Amino acid sequence: MAKVSPRIAILGAGPIGLEAGAHAKALGFPFTIFERGRIAEYWQRWGHVRLFSPFGMNSTPAGRSLIKAHKHNFAFPADDQCITGREHVAAYLAPLAEALAPAVQLESSVVQIARQGLLKEDLPGDPKRGRKPFRILLRDPKGRERIEAADVILDCTGTFGHHRWMGEGGIPALGEMAAEPHIAYGVEDILGERKNLYLNKSVLVVGAGYSAATTVCQLAQLASEGNLTWAYWIARTERSQPLSRIAGDPLKERERLAVRANTLACRTDDNVEYHPQTILEAIEFLGPDKGFRVTVRGPDKPKTWEVDRVIGNVGYSPDRQLYRELQVQECFASFGPLHLATKLRGGGDVDSTRGIDALRSPEPNFFILGAKSYGRSSRFLLTVGFEQVREVFSTLAAP
Repeated sequence: MAKVSPRIAILGAGPIGLEAGAHAKALGFPFTIFERGRIAEYWQRWGHVRLFSPFGMNSTPAGRSLIKAHKHNFAFPADDQCITGREHVAAYLAPLAEALAPAVQLESSVVQIARQGLLKEDLPGDPKRGRKPFRILLRDPKGRERIEAADVILDCTGTFGHHRWMGEGGIPALGEMAAEPHIAYGVEDILGERKNLYLNKSVLVVGAGYSAATTVCQLAQLASEGNLTWAYWIARTERSQPLSRIAGDPLKERERLAVRANTLACRTDDNVEYHPQTILEAIEFLGPDKGFRVTVRGPDKPKTWEVDRVIGNVGYSPDRQLYRELQVQECFASFGPLHLATKLRGGGDVDSTRGIDALRSPEPNFFILGAKSYGRSSRFLLTVGFEQVREVFSTLAAP
């Protein structure tokens, strides 16, 4: 008796979701990609930023072959070229989505997922649970809802849409929730589309990672055009230099950014003030064109500043509401899938995959892939996600 191909639902049309679609198409599996916005929605939002990794690391033979079959004369960037996020969308992700049409359904928000006829607590560890199809509740931009069924779900929704909070301990600072609509939590296009919003403005930047470093470096560059542009950079880290350098970093763009940001943090001639061991205690939005009043606490006494803009580059967290009715084990620290998080905590190279067993969930045929599989960690690279996709489909295609 011939094996019946499983119906695969892929959540998210970012680089990992589209890669999963390419594998499903190559293997002849019926599949649908559900995306609540545009293709690579969040890549397009921060797309002005140049990628650390070169094009060769951010594309795969499966994806290239599919694009070439769809557009025979399509020309890719050079493998060693570091391009911006938007350039990558145009050069790879958008044509890949075209080649996967009509399986890509845009403006289809996944609200929640369940098992047909079962609740979260039903049949734990029982193979019968895996024989029930998934029910996917979807909603379109007009609020209309529908149910789709699937046998396998690949959650590739990432984390970028769910920012973390700026207050001490990861909860909102006093007043932050009220001020949230007026705060920028992503990587702003400070030198491009948003330039007029930041030129000759004072800006509070919160965070100590590469996003905050990118923001501060751009503000410092903007200060060369308008010397009233000023960045107050606060971070909870005790390090005098905000970014830890990676010895022998193979990603030269990442190394350049770390050097530049750390240099800015140690000087004051680029209109940047760096304040380590400092947290945001309170924030008050003073009204349109009036800015914010912020209170910060460092090693000394609290300080109050009035600033024009606030940017919170404090990281992202996975949306766990999608699978609240499924039997998914989460890491108590990262919110990532438990087996993978345990292996990542065990040491070794975080930039390599950890095998199919690390991706398995107590919920049969439900896999969290891509950046979301790393939970709150920001150390995920696309090469890991591509390998995760290959491992899952090797398992699905096995006799």
